[in-house]
Amino acid sequence: MATAPAVDWTAVGRRLRELRGFEMTQQEFAHRIGISQNYLSIMEHGKVEVGAEILLRIGWEFGKSLEWLLTGEDRIEKSRRAATEGFNTEGP
Repeated sequence: MATAPAVDWTAVGRRLRELRGFEMTQQEFAHRIGISQNYLSIMEHGKVEVGAEILLRIGWEFGKSLEWLLTGEDRIEKSRRAATEGFNTEGP
């Protein structure tokens, strides 16, 4: 049985920061997912293992998969894009 790769919490924090962008403050982001600004800061710095409930709230609120939040990859979205590109009927 294959072992799942360990989660890189620093990388998860970077993805959270990327998701928040420059237009939204930590306070606004934290409020939308029901946590404190201080806890969001700790998460963005990769200093804590983020729980499933919070990851689910982030995913629902911002339209991201748990896979993307944890790994930076989204195989389902990648498959959808490939299928859509495969059906592109426009010429070159």
